[in-house]
Amino acid sequence: MKKFLLSLVMIAAATTAMAQPRINDDGTVTFRYKNDSAKVVMVDVQFAGRNEMKRDADGMWTATLGPAEPDMYPYCYIVDGISVMDPENPLYFPNEGFKNSLLEIKSKEGFLPHDIRDVPHGRLEYIHYYSQSLGATNTAIVYLPPGYMESQQKRYPVFYLISGTTDTEEVYYKVGRVNYILDNLIADKQAKEMIVVLPYGNPMKLLATPPAQGMPQTQFGGDVFSKDLINDLMPYIENNYRTRNDRDYRAIGGFSRGGNQGLFNGLSNLDKFSYLCSYSSFTSTTIPNVYDKADETNKQIHLFWLGVGTDDFLYGNARDYMEFLDKKGIRSVKVFTTGKFGHTWMNAKYFLAQTLPLLFNKKAADAAMAEAKPAPAATGQEQQFTPGVMARLFPRPIISPEYSEEGITFRFKAPDAKNVELKCEMLPKNITMERDSDGVWSAMVRDYLFETFKYCFDVDGTLVADPSNMYLSPDVGFKWSIASNPHSHFNFASQGDIKHGRTSYDLERQEAWYIAPMEEGRMVMPAFIQLIPGEGDTMESWFKVGGADAIADQLLSTGKTRPCVITTSKLEFMQNGPQMPGMGMRMKTLRADDF
Repeated sequence: MKKFLLSLVMIAAATTAMAQPRINDDGTVTFRYKNDSAKVVMVDVQFAGRNEMKRDADGMWTATLGPAEPDMYPYCYIVDGISVMDPENPLYFPNEGFKNSLLEIKSKEGFLPHDIRDVPHGRLEYIHYYSQSLGATNTAIVYLPPGYMESQQKRYPVFYLISGTTDTEEVYYKVGRVNYILDNLIADKQAKEMIVVLPYGNPMKLLATPPAQGMPQTQFGGDVFSKDLINDLMPYIENNYRTRNDRDYRAIGGFSRGGNQGLFNGLSNLDKFSYLCSYSSFTSTTIPNVYDKADETNKQIHLFWLGVGTDDFLYGNARDYMEFLDKKGIRSVKVFTTGKFGHTWMNAKYFLAQTLPLLFNKKAADAAMAEAKPAPAATGQEQQFTPGVMARLFPRPIISPEYSEEGITFRFKAPDAKNVELKCEMLPKNITMERDSDGVWSAMVRDYLFETFKYCFDVDGTLVADPSNMYLSPDVGFKWSIASNPHSHFNFASQGDIKHGRTSYDLERQEAWYIAPMEEGRMVMPAFIQLIPGEGDTMESWFKVGGADAIADQLLSTGKTRPCVITTSKLEFMQNGPQMPGMGMRMKTLRADDF
């Protein structure tokens, strides 16, 4: 635990060589990876591509690359053809598919927009709500600005911000750092205080039983995401947070697929949104009553902001859309970048830092719109996003884990591997997996069907998280995958239309809090439960692996418990005995290492 607390302090200040690759004085980066059994190791980093590493006598593989500009870069190690995360790095990229770590290079010449500065910080809350559109429980993350909890009468505008294809709802703060960018802008009085809502852009993946026809990314006007956003998520936000419920105080935007979803829903609902932002994207040109009524559309939109990199594989499509708007007489701000490696979160962060100061600031937005310029002329050399590009970037996924009445099937593609085993904390020994003709290894576990447990694959001696599973255990060090049966009553996917509490994460104090839903008009003294993370755990572990919030919600809905407050906090007032001082609540403590 001391090692864990020390690592958190290091992350908050400036990540060290032990936590991250070493940043050298000349701007180069030295990557170090320990693996005694590997034959060939490469490092794949966004600023330099794939490069071979050299092994020393102790099994340490190293490579020095760069120099690189200060920013954040995804990277991974390719070990004998298999992609693995950096087990020493606590920063990672949440995703449905690939598993990358994050390299942060700080600037020597001042702060970057996404830096964690010594300013007041906002609060992040994970919410769950029953979606009639989805027919199941959906999820989102809510950023509350500094001071939200103190100013009980103040109401705030809302920005709905959507991540890209295969991204989870966590990406815009764990990679895009919207919370820190906005904290800094608010502290510098360069942006309005606002609530930011981060939806999950692919909600059908949350269903306990996915539809037989698969999960389409976008079906303009009829997709579940759009219906949920307008009919379920927005009403939940406006009923549970102090929002300004007027089109002048709502914005919507996103990156990549999220930019598409943001533009489509914003333009389709101009009675609800007046600030529209698209980062590295475009949208449908057949939205009714928008493009052919330019004067009316222009009057309704305070800000129509479009940004894309000239080296982005979506540049051609985005430029074509900008030109289409120009020809229709619809005004839009157009921003282009170069040198940020194309379709990347470096661009997404940059665009976010440019647009946040304009949101809910009519004067600033008007000035930006007044300076808008036409789209650049086509050269015929622009990259275009085609079905072939889509198939290459997003191949047909492997389903793992897959649940059935017989058991849980795990799959992993490794055509060149000699031996692959399933390593699971619930099993006394590893299970040897079988290889098919396509190089996909599989194994079935018939026990522990409704348990939640951690697992990984042992590929010729190298431990690998399941690349097909978006649920990662937030461990210190190697991050295991999480198996949680969606048909379990203690999984949000199968809980039905019940009330849910909120789980918030205090990133400064590194503590989590869960507040149970309370019945209106009924005062009940809640139980107080303190959960102590185990060695190698983080503040998220009791919730993302232990399911403390899902368990509390389910038990409360069936009347088997009373409302409770759950925390991983170690504040001093909790050490004063079992009776919470001055609060009339008794505290129960559970320690993960006791189990």
